[in-house]
Amino acid sequence: MAARYIEKVAKFFSLVRFSHTLFALPFALIGFFLAISQGAGEFSFRLFVLILLAMVFARNSAMGFNRLVDKKVDAKNPRTATRELPASKLTSRSVVLFVLINAALFVIVAGMINNTTLFLSVPALVVLLGYSYLKRFTALSHYGVGLALGIAPSAAYISVTGNLSTPAMLLSVIVFLWSGSFDILYSLSDEEFDRKEGLHSIPVLLGRRASLVISAAGHLLVLPLLLQLYKVTPCFGPIYITGASIFSLLLVYQHTIVKAGDISRLNEAFFTSNGVASVIFAIFTVADIYI
Repeated sequence: MAARYIEKVAKFFSLVRFSHTLFALPFALIGFFLAISQGAGEFSFRLFVLILLAMVFARNSAMGFNRLVDKKVDAKNPRTATRELPASKLTSRSVVLFVLINAALFVIVAGMINNTTLFLSVPALVVLLGYSYLKRFTALSHYGVGLALGIAPSAAYISVTGNLSTPAMLLSVIVFLWSGSFDILYSLSDEEFDRKEGLHSIPVLLGRRASLVISAAGHLLVLPLLLQLYKVTPCFGPIYITGASIFSLLLVYQHTIVKAGDISRLNEAFFTSNGVASVIFAIFTVADIYI
């Protein structure tokens, strides 16, 4: 009985790609500790746990909903046909229940944080669930992903202070451009399939070479924003600069291994480079806040 339960839980973890929380969670933690450093008070373990839970519940509901919306499309795509829903490892009914429970828990946890986060939890869910439909209408769907991830640091900051600040907003813009741009890279693997199915993306609209240029341009815009974040945040010093430099080098690195004529290292660019980049940046930034 216990083994079956663990197996079922593992399938849901796989459904939502739980390991991919490495993309947004580190930036949410930066937002949390940044808010504390700017005079919002002492570290609160209760608030810290609530923010982590809110992140998990929000992401679970978003990814579960995305899998439901894309079930038929995923079944046709050889790259995604083995996912839990098209492969019948989970039923649509169980995933609907999973999404509803996680969305409800997200709102409840947001209400336990403060009134502002409770008020903003519903529009946040609209963004998190709504981006799944964008590729059916617009090639700018990548920036829907960017927006969904980009709200994380500002949401964490609001959870502590009840309001926003310039550094928190800059951090959100950085995440928006960073994640939207790497989503363009990732979508290169589905360019032909998306074109055949009538789905929209920048690679479908403009082709591989132009997509690489647009992705690189988005990441290039991140670099001056990292410097501006340093300038407007008094607590940042050499440790932040080191972390931001490593983050920037990893952004550059992923554009050296993905080329118009060769996208064989796409997973390395998307998962390894960006996952490592976000964690390193968070470690150095949080360390600088406290050291």
